[in-house]
Amino acid sequence: MSDSDAPGGRESPGIRTDPDTDADAEVETDADPDPEFAHTRSPSSLESEAEAEVESTGTGTDTDIDFAKVFQALPSPVLLLTPDLTIVAANEAYAQVSGRGPEELLGQFLFDVFPDSPSEEATGARTLRTSLERVLDTGERDTMALQKYDVEAPDRPGVFEERYWSPVNIPVLDAEGRVSLIAHRVEEVTALVRARQAATPTPGTRHASLTTLSREDAMTADLLTRSQELQELNEELRKAHARTHEVAVTLQRAMLPGTALPRHDFAAVRYQPAASFLNVCGDWYDLIDLDEDRLAAAVGDVVGHGLEAAGVMGQLRSALSAAIRATGRPADALTTLAQHAHTVEGALATTAVQAVIDRAAHTVTYSCAGHPPPLLAHPDGTVELLDTATDPPLAAGDDTIPRTQATVSYTPGATLVLYTDGLIERRGEDIDQGLHRLAHSLERHHTLPPEPLSDAILTDLVPAPRRGPDDDTALVVIRL
Repeated sequence: MSDSDAPGGRESPGIRTDPDTDADAEVETDADPDPEFAHTRSPSSLESEAEAEVESTGTGTDTDIDFAKVFQALPSPVLLLTPDLTIVAANEAYAQVSGRGPEELLGQFLFDVFPDSPSEEATGARTLRTSLERVLDTGERDTMALQKYDVEAPDRPGVFEERYWSPVNIPVLDAEGRVSLIAHRVEEVTALVRARQAATPTPGTRHASLTTLSREDAMTADLLTRSQELQELNEELRKAHARTHEVAVTLQRAMLPGTALPRHDFAAVRYQPAASFLNVCGDWYDLIDLDEDRLAAAVGDVVGHGLEAAGVMGQLRSALSAAIRATGRPADALTTLAQHAHTVEGALATTAVQAVIDRAAHTVTYSCAGHPPPLLAHPDGTVELLDTATDPPLAAGDDTIPRTQATVSYTPGATLVLYTDGLIERRGEDIDQGLHRLAHSLERHHTLPPEPLSDAILTDLVPAPRRGPDDDTALVVIRL
């Protein structure tokens, strides 16, 4: 088995080192770590954050708080890990429970210090790594059930002691919502598990062994056992969701035009599925040559998620493609699509924008059905929001009323950007902030060709790869 295949190996597709992220989350340790774990850079950085919050809230006191000492005084064993799983801090409780000093911990890769047991049944490192990867991918706390994770005896290399742990992995997010640190907290429950095992009747006997647990310890041990069973069920559920996610994304990509557009070197398209299974497969894009001078471009977003949304998306995209070919007018095409949406289950409240670019007349004609407005970046860098022709989402109003459209002129060299809300929306933030962020990115990079421009926009707006976007993201960039 190669190092990358081993449970504690360094290489894993779920854990990557992002130079930008690492720069944001820079954590250093002293060249000569304090033997008593008295000082680490990470806990002291918490003091600066706390002081800033005190200034902003006005709730501070005259008492100076030494957060490094607070970290060391925590009764629970805690490690601080960087996104590449390097140990940058460990409190005294962790030193005691692990039997390892700072020189054996600080600056070390976690699974180099705590490799898995060579036993074929050993899964501790693999399970822990899966949890840490989940924290990096989602930016959310991950509480693990009871884990059997044997630890190599500090004074007996190659000898592994049977140990049981109850861990929780907590993300520390930076200003951009990226995971800059992971607080890995553990509680050792080895003694409790052994007592529980000793108090459990063996097959063929009627009574427990002589070791007797208190009522509280028995309840706790039973809960730990049940939580382990629940975690196994949850892991199976995650695997099932992952398989469904993979099928849905594959179906989505199969129904979208290819991202390579050899006939349209003036255009670039991107599709990024959501990191979460629950938010995948509602977005689409389309590019169609109407004639020698006119190009139709569209993006849309189905409200539902998963395989059902992918199926609805395919129907609506095909219908809009046929409608714009038949009418040549964005408003008429969306009016037809809105009427058709009433016959498609799951199409309610779908949003879409259809644009027609006339290269001979140097105009863009567009119509929006409840969709975020396109942006037009002029050659001088100014960005125009195309929000004049906006109507309700599909099947959400009286679709017998004709929809509106508007036409704007452009100078050759301008750039048109169509996108879905996954590009600009963030949890707990007004959508106008996302629009402003997109406009600013377009101002900065508008001179780039479509392909690198698309990448620059995604880099500026989509959350870091470790977490992935909260929603599907479709993007179309066209140099006019």
